[in-house]
Amino acid sequence: MGTYHGGVTASKRVLLAKPRGYCAGVDRAVQTVEEALKLYGAPIYVRKEIVHNKHVVSTLQAKGAIFVEENAEVPEGAIVVFSAHGVAPEVHEQAKGRNLRAIDATCPLVTKVHQEARRFAADDYDILLIGHEGHEEVIGTTGEAPAHIQLVDGPDGVDKVTVRDPSKVVWLSQTTLSVDETLETVARLKRRLPLLMSPPSDDICYATSNRQDAVKAMAPNCDLVLVVGSQNSSNSQRLREVAVDAGASAGYLIDYASEIQDSWLEGATTVGVTSGASVPDELVMEVLDFLAARDFTDVAEVTTAQEKLVFSLPQELKRDMKAQATARAAEVAKTLS
Repeated sequence: MGTYHGGVTASKRVLLAKPRGYCAGVDRAVQTVEEALKLYGAPIYVRKEIVHNKHVVSTLQAKGAIFVEENAEVPEGAIVVFSAHGVAPEVHEQAKGRNLRAIDATCPLVTKVHQEARRFAADDYDILLIGHEGHEEVIGTTGEAPAHIQLVDGPDGVDKVTVRDPSKVVWLSQTTLSVDETLETVARLKRRLPLLMSPPSDDICYATSNRQDAVKAMAPNCDLVLVVGSQNSSNSQRLREVAVDAGASAGYLIDYASEIQDSWLEGATTVGVTSGASVPDELVMEVLDFLAARDFTDVAEVTTAQEKLVFSLPQELKRDMKAQATARAAEVAKTLS
């Protein structure tokens, strides 16, 4: 695989975005379910999709994960994993009420936004949460301080905002938004509310920003960009939008290589490929195989960042894994003595 240095070539080629695919939060969440299945045995219940990816969900279902919409669907006393998108405090209370053993796989970067919401609400700020209505992450964050939070769904939502005190208002955001659109929303908010405070650190996660930057770098040189990701994945949807906004003639969101239509490739010499933060790289490799079979054999990576962040597994899971390992070691020692 080559490295992209710009310029145009007449042969059919693929520009492959890097970074792409799994972020640290998704990797942690998926691994949480896999380790829970190994440790406790099937079934393991998962509230909502652990991450927004059709392939990941079906793969975990095949291993014994049962996905439910609400805690009420989980048998009393069973184990339930909360998804990477985070949950409102009342969901934790519901789990306690049903005597569920809850493992919280919320991405630590989402947890950071929850903590910010609680802190600003405690100081009696109005909180403007930039995000998409109905998204699980927005629902979870809003649940931390519903009396203080109002949703701003993109730049067009700014005019609907009302605040009690223009000097005590702060904006937070969903972690998987378009960076450019969020900046536009904030700029409009600040024109209306000059004293608007910003979060202590960027709420849009590093992985979302990095994947968008990689797409921006390659899109102007692409006839089309294929984004591997599911329709309900916010960050994948944003990648497709960013690709078109940055200059690609077309952008398509697909779960699998089999969804690519040959008509999309007609007349194309350069195809960009990337994937959302909840997509395993095997699906990207299948797309490259599909394209190679149609003479797009020259693949060059467009690298804009290196990612090394890793999140540790949830404490409650690590504690039980350690206890099991200790028990096994004791059994081995007993048989050897």
